Amino acid sequence: MRLILLLAGLGLANAAQAGPLTFTAAQELALQSPALAATAADLEAAKSQGKAAGRLPDPKLRVGLDNFPISGPPAGTFGGDSMTMVSIGLMQDRPSAAKREAARQAARAEVTTAGARQALTARETQVAAALAWIDLYYADQKLAALAAVERAITPLRDTAPAAVTTGEARPGQALEAQQKLAALADRRSELLADRARAAAELTRWTGEPGPQAIGPAPDFIINAEALRAGLPDHPGLRALDAARQTAGAQLAQARAEAHPDTSWDLAYQKRDGAYGDMVSVGVTFGLPLFGQARREPLIAAQSARVRGAESQKAAGERQLLAALETDLVDHQMHHEQLARAQETLAPLAQQRADLETASYAAGRASLSDVLGALLDLAETKLSILDRQALVARDSAKINLTYGTAS
Repeated sequence: MRLILLLAGLGLANAAQAGPLTFTAAQELALQSPALAATAADLEAAKSQGKAAGRLPDPKLRVGLDNFPISGPPAGTFGGDSMTMVSIGLMQDRPSAAKREAARQAARAEVTTAGARQALTARETQVAAALAWIDLYYADQKLAALAAVERAITPLRDTAPAAVTTGEARPGQALEAQQKLAALADRRSELLADRARAAAELTRWTGEPGPQAIGPAPDFIINAEALRAGLPDHPGLRALDAARQTAGAQLAQARAEAHPDTSWDLAYQKRDGAYGDMVSVGVTFGLPLFGQARREPLIAAQSARVRGAESQKAAGERQLLAALETDLVDHQMHHEQLARAQETLAPLAQQRADLETASYAAGRASLSDVLGALLDLAETKLSILDRQALVARDSAKINLTYGTAS
């Protein structure tokens, strides 16, 4: 009993500090989570880095002393030799246009990857917050249903000693109500633990301390055909496509090795006043001579990576479609089970409880009979809430995971 009072006290303390949170508000707070802030920073970095992709490298400044004599009669003098000069010049490397385009292609793929990662993280965060909110909401519903059963059984516990005194019940039956209440207390402890876990998970995704799920449960409409049609836009597939683009950019870079790089330089050369100054201009070309030994193996390797990336995307499409179909089948099953419980099991359990209670009042049923009926009714009500939670979880997960909105 002390444990029950302690748990109830903790529940009251948490309720006092709880922050009311609707499902919509939980979804909005989830989009402000640190996980999304991290992916947003990655996307910003990828975009900024992409602006530099394919640009020419910085030019180089050259300053030097050329042809300074260190032996012979003019050794150590600046004007003793006509070839001695101070030079200052600029050098500019120019990678081939093919290499620069491949670098831009790789940068675009990186931006696509970062964007898909952000969208996928947003979906996962919203799904996690949605499931935590639903778990918390239905944990409160189950606790309320259990409390109603406890209120119905408590009067029976109080009448049990009188029934023993009048001979209407055996002494052992007087303890049965207390045993049933103890079993319900165990169930309450489990539900309180489930509620605490759901609240902690919801706090993780929303940052709201001591959340309290308020408002109606979400009611998503599932359009299977629209979900299937929207799968190609799923961020998970976009990430796989970006990986294929990245592999294609690396293949282009390998092939671009056959295109020579160039560089040019311009220098001004100052000599002694007795001699004239000079200007030098030069262009350098790369010589891609060793294609068979160096480039072709790299091209073959990158080509294999492209094929692998294409296969991974095809496998990802199949996997995503299979996951959607599986979730749709499970949702249909849970929906049918909920309807069966609401239309058949609940009315039967309620009818039995009413009949056993009336028979007990008329002296034609035992205390054990009515307690068993009431407990079956409680389990049926809790089972209906479990099935409602499953249906709500399914619909939220399906729409937020596979829907076109991220």
